[in-house]
Amino acid sequence: MRLLLPVAALAGFLVVVMAAGLLVVGQFVPGGGEDGSDGTTCEAGTGAPAGDVPQTSAELDEVQRRTAATIIGVAKGMAVPPRGWVVALATAMQESQMGTVGMDVAVDHDSLGVFQQRPSQGWGTPEQVRDPVYATKTFLDRLLQVPGWETMPVTEAAQIVQRSAFPNAYAKWETLANSLVADLAGVTGAIRECVPADEAGPGPAEALPPGVARTAIEFATAETGKPYVWGATGPSSYDCSGLMLRAYERAGIVLPRVSRDQYKAGAHVPVEQAQPGDLLFWAYDESDPDTIHHVAMYLGNGQMMEAQQTGVPLGTRAVTWGEAELLPLATRPGTGSDRA
Repeated sequence: MRLLLPVAALAGFLVVVMAAGLLVVGQFVPGGGEDGSDGTTCEAGTGAPAGDVPQTSAELDEVQRRTAATIIGVAKGMAVPPRGWVVALATAMQESQMGTVGMDVAVDHDSLGVFQQRPSQGWGTPEQVRDPVYATKTFLDRLLQVPGWETMPVTEAAQIVQRSAFPNAYAKWETLANSLVADLAGVTGAIRECVPADEAGPGPAEALPPGVARTAIEFATAETGKPYVWGATGPSSYDCSGLMLRAYERAGIVLPRVSRDQYKAGAHVPVEQAQPGDLLFWAYDESDPDTIHHVAMYLGNGQMMEAQQTGVPLGTRAVTWGEAELLPLATRPGTGSDRA
């Protein structure tokens, strides 16, 4: 029996080690969500905050709010779409509690500053990464180099840049990041909320926030003369839904990629009541939105902006409510209960 005691002790130790290993492995789930699913076009973390995670800027201290304002200011100066602001804010909150932890003294390896960037990994000198302006610009520069970052979940986009050991941790800050963008910059809709299909509906057609329609219209009309290319989303060419996507992205509202989904991305109003900025749709069957094949932006006064078809440069034209294939309802992006 005495000879067997060391063997039993060793076996017990191995069981403990294996169990601990399983716990650690469980923290690293592949994919965009904690359930191991692929990245989706809506935010898994939105609307489901963990514990007592702050939800609004009012719950942050002055240092945190000042840091958030700096991040947004740098992003705006770089002409980064609001979606990028949200990714940066969620990352900064996870990495440094928005500039309140690890700013001057490293708490993990040589990580410093708002985004806990490591000088030894090529992020800059210690003095540079401690500077919130430099740190934000460097983070956003790398984010913009990630193909398709605009349509990734926040967690996935942040993880590609940061390479954190806990990639899913960014999700719990998404609601706060969206609130900060709205509170500090007046931009709404930068995070796309998941709406179950059976709950989607026209919703109330409230007015767009001040300046949103004008910003979207100015962006779209400034692209006049560029070529139509199927599947293109700018900046040198567009298809119809690609132009709408980028125009409203500039205004702070994230639309789905294709026209059939853009139809569901806001409240519906009769086309006769369309306001500047509303989206108009054409379908092979006017009673069936699933057959939508074209989208354009109403400018007011019977005019619209569109990317029409191959061989026709982007431009404006007159629209009449009785023309063939025009759906009877327009969409007001970012409003109502069926926002994408």
